Amino acid sequence: MARQQPSPWVHTAFLFCLLSLSGAIEIPMDLSQPPTITKQSVKDHIVDPRDNILIECEAKGNPAPSFHWTRNSRFFNIAKDPRVSMRRRSGTLVIDFRSGGRPEEYEGEYQCFARNKFGTALSNRIRLQVSKSPLWPKENLDPVVVQEGAPLTLQCNPPPGLPSPVIFWMSSSMEPITQDKRVSQGHNGDLYFSNVMLQDMQTDYSCNARFHFTHTIQQKNPFNLKVLTNHPYNDSSLRNHPDMYSARGVAERTPSFMYPQGTASSQMVLRGMDLLLECIASGVPTPDIAWYKKGGDLPSDKAKFENFNKALRITNVSEEDSGEYFCLASNKMGSIRHTISVRVKAAPYWLDEPKNLILAPGEDGRLVCRANGNPKPTVQWMVNGEPLQSAPPNPNREVAGDTIIFRDTQISSRAVYQCNTSNEHGYLLANAFVSVLDVPPRMLSPRNQLIRVILYNRTRLDCPFFGSPIPTLRWFKNGQGSNLDGGNYHVYENGSLEIKMIRKEDQGIYTCVATNILGKAENQVRLEVKDPTRIYRMPEDQVAKRGTTVQLECRVKHDPSLKLTVSWLKDDEPLYIGNRMKKEEDSLTIFGVAERDQGSYTCVASTELDQDLAKAYLTVLGRPERPRDLELTDLAERSVRLTWIPGDDNNSPITDYVVQFEEDQFQPGVWHDHSKFPGSVNSAILQLSPYVNYQFRVIAINEVGSSHPSLPSERYRTSGAPPESNPSDVKGEGTRKNNMEITWTPMNATSAFGPNLRYIVKWRRRETRETWNNVTVWGSRYVVAQTPVYVPYEIRVQAENDFGKGPEPGTVIGYSGEDLPSAPRRFRVRQPNLETINLEWDHPEHPNGILTGYTLKYVAFNGTKVGKQIVENFSPNQTKFTMQRADPVSRYRFSLSARTQVGSGEAVTEESPAPPNEAYTNNQADIATQGWFIGLMCAVALLVLILLIVCFIKRSRGGKYPVREKKDVPLGPEDPKEEDGSFDYSDEDNKPLQGSQTSLDGTIKQQESDDSLVDYGEGGEGQFNEDGSFIGQYTVKKDKEETEGNESSEATSPVNAIYSLA
Repeated sequence: MARQQPSPWVHTAFLFCLLSLSGAIEIPMDLSQPPTITKQSVKDHIVDPRDNILIECEAKGNPAPSFHWTRNSRFFNIAKDPRVSMRRRSGTLVIDFRSGGRPEEYEGEYQCFARNKFGTALSNRIRLQVSKSPLWPKENLDPVVVQEGAPLTLQCNPPPGLPSPVIFWMSSSMEPITQDKRVSQGHNGDLYFSNVMLQDMQTDYSCNARFHFTHTIQQKNPFNLKVLTNHPYNDSSLRNHPDMYSARGVAERTPSFMYPQGTASSQMVLRGMDLLLECIASGVPTPDIAWYKKGGDLPSDKAKFENFNKALRITNVSEEDSGEYFCLASNKMGSIRHTISVRVKAAPYWLDEPKNLILAPGEDGRLVCRANGNPKPTVQWMVNGEPLQSAPPNPNREVAGDTIIFRDTQISSRAVYQCNTSNEHGYLLANAFVSVLDVPPRMLSPRNQLIRVILYNRTRLDCPFFGSPIPTLRWFKNGQGSNLDGGNYHVYENGSLEIKMIRKEDQGIYTCVATNILGKAENQVRLEVKDPTRIYRMPEDQVAKRGTTVQLECRVKHDPSLKLTVSWLKDDEPLYIGNRMKKEEDSLTIFGVAERDQGSYTCVASTELDQDLAKAYLTVLGRPERPRDLELTDLAERSVRLTWIPGDDNNSPITDYVVQFEEDQFQPGVWHDHSKFPGSVNSAILQLSPYVNYQFRVIAINEVGSSHPSLPSERYRTSGAPPESNPSDVKGEGTRKNNMEITWTPMNATSAFGPNLRYIVKWRRRETRETWNNVTVWGSRYVVAQTPVYVPYEIRVQAENDFGKGPEPGTVIGYSGEDLPSAPRRFRVRQPNLETINLEWDHPEHPNGILTGYTLKYVAFNGTKVGKQIVENFSPNQTKFTMQRADPVSRYRFSLSARTQVGSGEAVTEESPAPPNEAYTNNQADIATQGWFIGLMCAVALLVLILLIVCFIKRSRGGKYPVREKKDVPLGPEDPKEEDGSFDYSDEDNKPLQGSQTSLDGTIKQQESDDSLVDYGEGGEGQFNEDGSFIGQYTVKKDKEETEGNESSEATSPVNAIYSLA
């Protein structure tokens, strides 16, 4: 945060400065006066031949002056040349070529004369020249043959142009020639090679000249270089590298000067111009140039170095810059010095320029013309354009060297005098008139002006006036009689009143009074004092990361009677308020800060009278700029030193540098990280691999991010060697059951170490001790065919290039291809209780590869109903599994197979055992709830009811109907005991029939049995009572047998009665 000092005009009032403080007097234009030149062309006037020629000359006077011209000191008759005209009310010449003509015909020295009845004023002598851009002469240039390491100068010799053309070197394809301390262009336009290297043949060299007025570029035929060398190939192409010369067999040499030649020279420069000293030296290694001044230091405020220190420029030369300068060219072989003696000359310059002289009749006065130069200039006086000695004598005028004295002047003394001072380097011409007037005082500014000023500032009140004799001027405030002069007031010679520090009490009406012997004149100025504009809350310096939001405050106090305007500057230029910025009354907000937003921001609070400034600096933390000027030194077989110049860190210190490399054999165009270094270094030794054509670049890193990569260095190739390692990640795996694919990670450019990299692949069956099979491969895989299934092999892969083989490789075990495994062994299914089932198995006898796991598929079933299949996958080490039953009734069918990466092998299938007997009773309750079973029971109940009715009828007819007449007649071996002629069933009858199976829906599935219920029912369907006891046909069959055994009985069986009813 800083409050800036306002510009000089900021806190001043309206200043009516018709008169300067130096006291120069202007005659009002309504009064008679001699001519005065007000505008003219420069002394050396160069024009474009394609345009009309304009030579300016304007003047004022009363009466208005007339004009005429001389050309080459002779009268130039404008009326005789139709192409030449003069502007109205002006002496400006216009030469028109629209109707033809050659501009070169009008070259020469022109001078303008402005004349009225009181005298003649002269312009400078204007030298008119037409711009020229001649064509380059046609020439055939032979190739330039030069030994590597020798110096070379390619001369440009551009055609002479006016003004001199700008010279630059390019290739014939318009690519700029890269210049450095070894190759550079001299001030004369020639291209200098301190020593030639082989890479200089990679382009041609053409000198180009750009002409200012025609805006054309002319190109010289290109030079082609042929460099003779002991090493026709270029390993590194590195420039300016000391060790590179010896590596290429180039002899090292002490420096010698190519320009200027010899050990001493001299140079002359004119005062006020720029001094340019130049030293270009040859040598191997390329010399460094340093500059010194004998007996003193170089002027630090004016001296700067150019062209890689080969040139020293001193601006705005003065006499104290004369002396001896020397340049020192040095390399490790020695040094050499060249001394340049500088002489400073000077064209004439003013010490006291003559000014217009206004006198009253009878007054005395003088004109002074003093100038200096080297050599000392001569002074020549003229009057009205004629030499003074040729003018009529004037007894009131006396010439004393550089001064003309006038005594008791009269009206006849009016004239325009010219002072011409010159030496061999130039001239100065000044006009000064002598005017004799009798004029009472007059005021030249408007009357009763209002002037507003700011409190505590310095203010000047002007009161322009004229009179002859020159009037005296006095100031008064609020009509008081005392003259204002001294203390806080100061009156200048031209009558201006300065108030050194305005206070509130200085407000009021000020009167200026001009008096001479002919009368007096006065004017009034009303002064108002206003409060200053002040920024009381200024913007503060801020540091922001890119993308964030920044707010700069600016709060202002000002005089309420003045209109306030707040604006912003960035880097002292008006700020463009774009979409990312928001300007409010007391702040400026920047959204999404970017690097381009960094800089100084100035709040400008201004009114009509004053302004206040407050500046703050916004620092944007951004990614660093890319490093530049990469250079390789200390070249060795396995290392090199890389040096770079750091880029701008963009306000966030560089923490790291990442060095990357690229090679053009294995992966051209792909960059790899080589190494990382701290941000405090800019030079590092890089370890290199054999037979790599390296190219390096550097990336800078700070807290914000990474820079763009630097431009790449030039290439450096290391020599070859046998590989020092073998490929990694060697594997042997089958892709089919009868092969084995051997693969490895190929070696990259930094491990190849030589050309024609290949691999020797060896393999044999493990533990057979058979001879090694081998083959040479250029890729990264080899397939061994016709192998047994999943057999171990010993594998070796060795790298080899044209320089030799790598070290003996290690042995890797690989396997041929896998196949489907055999079925798991001893698959066992156990059911310890109604809730769980345990499965166990053994690994397959023939895994045929690496087991990847087991797949178990199982499904629940009950009778004809089958549930959804479930699949379980197990790890290769798992041989047990316990499953939870979904219900205690259903059985399960299991299918188990082993897996390899080829797939699942043969499966083994087992079923869970039948559920225990007690499950049957529970199943009856489930059956009793079924609809079909309820219907069946109702039918059985109906039949029993009918049977009881029949029995009741029989009893009512003839008494009790016996089931069997004799108790001792057995029913059969399976009959239970009977009592009282009735048929009973034991509890065992409620048990499930052996061989039955409960289905998923609660029914009982009949198994094949010799003792089936069907047999008991003679093929008919059996029936059950409500508690599950079997009745119906079972009883019928037994009674039938009993009846058949007693055929004499005529009694009808109740069962037969039932059948008869049916």
